[in-house]
Amino acid sequence: MIIVDRALQERAAAGNPVRVGMIGAGFMGRGITNQIRNSVPGMEIVAIANRHLEGALRCYQEAGVSEIARADDIRTIENKIRAGQPVVTENAEALAAAAGIDAIIEVTGTIEHAANVVRIAINSGKHVILMNAELDGTVGPILQERARDAGVVLTACDGDQPGVQMNLFRFVKSIGLRPLLCGNVKGLQDPYRNPTTQEGFARKWGQAPHMVTSFADGTKISFEQAIVANGTGMTIAKRGMLGFDYDGHVDDAVSLFDVDQLQELGGIVDYVVGAKPGPGVFVYGTHDDPRQRHYLDLYKLGSGPLYSFYTPYHLCHFEVPLSVARAVLFNDAVLQPLDGPRVDVVTTAKTDLRAGTVLDGMGWYMTYGQCETAEITARQHLLPMGLAEGCRLTRDLRRDDVLTYEDVEVPPGRLCDQLREEQNNRFTVLSTTTSR
Repeated sequence: MIIVDRALQERAAAGNPVRVGMIGAGFMGRGITNQIRNSVPGMEIVAIANRHLEGALRCYQEAGVSEIARADDIRTIENKIRAGQPVVTENAEALAAAAGIDAIIEVTGTIEHAANVVRIAINSGKHVILMNAELDGTVGPILQERARDAGVVLTACDGDQPGVQMNLFRFVKSIGLRPLLCGNVKGLQDPYRNPTTQEGFARKWGQAPHMVTSFADGTKISFEQAIVANGTGMTIAKRGMLGFDYDGHVDDAVSLFDVDQLQELGGIVDYVVGAKPGPGVFVYGTHDDPRQRHYLDLYKLGSGPLYSFYTPYHLCHFEVPLSVARAVLFNDAVLQPLDGPRVDVVTTAKTDLRAGTVLDGMGWYMTYGQCETAEITARQHLLPMGLAEGCRLTRDLRRDDVLTYEDVEVPPGRLCDQLREEQNNRFTVLSTTTSR
């Protein structure tokens, strides 16, 4: 967003920086802290919460901050913010509620913990930037409803593929084309990957093996494309998406897709494996005006009917501060649900599982997520992937079985289940015709 840099410069010149708190201090959290601290005039990261204080301290220390306060309660957090001293805490709820913070960045990748923190931040009048497609794809619509009622912005972020796709989607619409496909470029898709197979890659890049696995086994991209669908009104062509293997350029991959099907469905989200430029994103659009099609051909976009637009990179934490500025300074969301869900992510067995097993989390050994329409998810009572962890199986399952609520006992008293039930009751799932 070109206007964001000047708006932040004005805040810097006025001595009135945008004040940010962050929940989570892992690999991405460290990058975000360094970026805001050293490269974003007009913005300050004033407080960081993490379940282990050492992680929050590391964020600041790697960004060159030496004087860091510690706090256990909301009063101390607020006092340190007023004093201009960066503060770390293990009390995420207190940080989410504390005065003196304009926006919260949520970067934990959790569901239950994040849902609680986001709820508190919204109730405290803070904008919330999610670097957490898993939460967004599970209970995003109902949290968005609460944010709207509270007069704050709840949004996914620039830099992650969903936000980059949405920026490109908005651009394509703004020049008069009708987007028909929002796509993601993947280098690998294997639903049976696990933390053991991904340990070497994770170690090389300083990431957690289960986080890397969620990318490799398709869970992460399923959540990412689900929230793009929910933010654009698009759907999927089939359970799990089409996911073509293609080693050419995304410009040439237009031939893989049936334009009539895309138009009939009103647009889809999908991905291709191995295409160039990776790891970018792309949007395919069409234009009904033959005169404008003539110009598009002149400008080297081809003769249609699908025209390819792509961004060859996504820069993750480098771009997250832009999302904060858009929310705080312009009340603009990068990506948020239009209303109720269009696409869900459903739980699928990664291996044969026995009755009595307690399911592990996303990116681990037992399950992977794949996209399904919200209509079918509701009608077949399928278990959302974001709610699977901690559920106990009531029957044996075979590899690739999609789990239903009848297959599990759900742990009692979870906020995420309450929010999901509220979401189900609040929104009427839109009927979607899908090709099977």
